[in-house]
Amino acid sequence: MKPMPTFTLIRTTKSICPICYRIIDAKLYEEKGAVHMEKSCVEHGTFKDLCWSDYRIYKQFEAKNIEEAGRREPNAGSAPISESKGCPFDCGLCPQHESFTALGIIDVTERCNLSCPICFAKSNGISGGHKKDPDIEEIKAIIDNFAANTNAAGLQFSGGEPTLREDLPELISYARKKFDHVEVDTNGLKMAQSEEYCKEIESAGTSVVYLQFDGVTETPYEKLRGRKLLEVKKKAIQNHRKAGHKPAIVLVPTIVKGVNDDQIGDIIRFAIENSDIIRGVNFQPVSFCGRTSYTPNKRITVSEVIGKIEEQTGFIRTDDFFPPSRLSVLLGTLGKSEVGCHFSCGAFSYLVIEKNRKAGEKVKPITKYVDMERLTAAYKKRKKIPLFAALRSIRPGFLKELFICFIKSHSYWDLSDLHFNLLFIGSMHFMDPYNFDFTRLRKCVIHYGLPDGRIVPFCSYNNIHRK
Repeated sequence: MKPMPTFTLIRTTKSICPICYRIIDAKLYEEKGAVHMEKSCVEHGTFKDLCWSDYRIYKQFEAKNIEEAGRREPNAGSAPISESKGCPFDCGLCPQHESFTALGIIDVTERCNLSCPICFAKSNGISGGHKKDPDIEEIKAIIDNFAANTNAAGLQFSGGEPTLREDLPELISYARKKFDHVEVDTNGLKMAQSEEYCKEIESAGTSVVYLQFDGVTETPYEKLRGRKLLEVKKKAIQNHRKAGHKPAIVLVPTIVKGVNDDQIGDIIRFAIENSDIIRGVNFQPVSFCGRTSYTPNKRITVSEVIGKIEEQTGFIRTDDFFPPSRLSVLLGTLGKSEVGCHFSCGAFSYLVIEKNRKAGEKVKPITKYVDMERLTAAYKKRKKIPLFAALRSIRPGFLKELFICFIKSHSYWDLSDLHFNLLFIGSMHFMDPYNFDFTRLRKCVIHYGLPDGRIVPFCSYNNIHRK
C-alpha cells in the first residue's frame, strides 16, 4: 500500500472561483516541498494551483519580512460606491485594505501597436476597440487624486501603449510637478523609431522607462508578442541612451515556463553589458488573466525565477534576495511610501558592478557590501541609521560615498545617484483567478487610479474591475 501524501497547512484565506468569480474558501498548504492553493466552488468543482515551487525559500521570505512596513489601518477609508458587495468588489480602496499605495498606475489609453497573446489588459489595437482615450484633464485629475490621497513614491503611465498618446510628454511633465518619480511603461516600438521622441519624453521628466523585454533571442517574442522584436528592443535602448543626461531603463520580461525561463541569466547579463542605461530587471511570472489562457504547465513562481537566477548566473544566490518590504529600508527613510505588500508577492536584490581598467568587470550582490540585517534592525527601531554599522565592506571610493550621502540626506536625488551605480534585480508575480488570494490582495501596494476617484489594487483591477 502506498503511503498517504503528507500535507502541511500553511494558512486559510478567501479566493474566487476562476469560472463564476464567486467568493470561496481556500487553503495554502505545503506538499513535496512546494506551496499550493486548493479551493472548491459548489458549482464548478475543485481547483488546485502552484503558488511557490520552493517551500524553504517561502519560509525564508516570511522570516525576512517586515510586517509593519507600509501598514494602513483597516477602516482608514472607504470606497466611493453606493452598494457594498464586500472584498474584492468594493475596491476603492475599501476599508479592509491593509497597505498604503507605493506606486500609482494610470492607464492613459487602451490602444496598442501590438496584439500580444499574453496581454493581461486585452488591449485592442491602434483603435482601442473604438474606445476613446481618457481626456487629458481627466488624467490630470487622477494624478491630483494620487498626490492628495496617497503617500505614493511615484507614478507609472501604462495602458495599452502610452506612447500612442501625442500628449504623453505633457502628462509626464504635469506628474513630475507632483511626484519625484515618474515611469513610462512601453513596448519600445515608438522609441525605436525616433531618437527625437526619446529626447522628448526624457526632457519632459521621465525618471525610468519600463521596457517590455522578454529575451535575448527572437523565439520568446514570436511566441509571446506575435512577431520578432529583439532588434526593435535593442534599437529602443540605443536611441534612449542618447536621450539626456541620465536616461534610465528597467527591463521587464514576462517569464513563461518552457518559453524563456532558460534565458533569465542571459537577460541579466544583457543588462550588465548595458548598465550605463539599464537600471534593473524586473521579471514578471506570467499571470493567467486577460488574453492569457490558463495553462498550468506554463506556471512559474517567484521562487523558481530566483532559483534559475542562481543557477544561470553563478554570481547571485537565492539567499541574496529579500521580500519587497525590505525596500522600505530605503524608501521608508525618505518619508515616502513604504512597501507593505505580502512577502510572497515578489523578491528583489541589487547587483554592484565594479569596473576597473586592470581587473576588468566584477559583479557581486549587494549583500557582499551591506549588512542588510543591521540596516533592517536600525530601520525597525526607527532610529538614525548608524552608517558604519550598516555598511559592511565597501572599500573607500565612490560607492561608499554614495551610500553615506543617501543615508545622511534621505534625498530622492541621492537615492537616484545610488541606483545609477547599482542594478536592481527583482521579480513580481501578479495574481490571476486561479491563485487569487485575499490575504495578498489586502496588502497590495501597486494601485490603479480611476476616473471615478477610486484607487484599486493591481490584482483586483486586472482580474475583476477592468472592463
